Amino acid sequence: MMRRALQSIQHYGMILFGACLLAFAYYHINYQNHLSEGGFVGLGLLAKYAFDVSPALMMLALDIPLLLVAWLVKGRQFIWNTVIASLAFTGFYEAFEMFSPIVVDMSSMMPVASLLSGVLTGLGTGLVLRFGAATGGDDILSLLLSKYTGLTVGTIFLLMDVMVLSLSFWYVPMKEMMYTILAVFISSRVINWSMGKGAASSEEVQPAHGHGPVSLHHR
Repeated sequence: MMRRALQSIQHYGMILFGACLLAFAYYHINYQNHLSEGGFVGLGLLAKYAFDVSPALMMLALDIPLLLVAWLVKGRQFIWNTVIASLAFTGFYEAFEMFSPIVVDMSSMMPVASLLSGVLTGLGTGLVLRFGAATGGDDILSLLLSKYTGLTVGTIFLLMDVMVLSLSFWYVPMKEMMYTILAVFISSRVINWSMGKGAASSEEVQPAHGHGPVSLHHR
């Protein structure tokens, strides 16, 4: 019983750590250095610029169907883990935005900002996914597409982000776009690495009723 409790604490601790790392990178690196966004966030911004639709409503409309599909395909525990990860990410981001004294101004070193963004967002996303959760609908879509196409999750992320960013060319400056694409490419490689690194040993922290660690090739 005690061992299972410790395993569960370690399991959810890694999900929370990944969500915190992702929130830190999005606020302190991406936002503070004006890197653009791919995925559903990018689609939300695109809907705002093109049709004056609220980004939050757009993202909600995209998230809900995927959550329902994930409930059927991945199971209830995955949804529970995803709710925890999503709430944690939102909470951490808002806490950083309101209280963090850290300012990471890398405007004169944008290649370094892209590298740091890619490494931190890739590691945070990869950890959350590896321990059986997601932080949003685009994560879930990447998992589902990876499962049925045989492509790695990182590759799916890269393809989706580049596609969304390409649609955003008309309102995002070229320089900002190029640095964002570089960050997305690095992130996709780190996601693959962080999901695959130590996957066998991570089975030791699988909770009794959890979704369990994620196999990169299964996803």
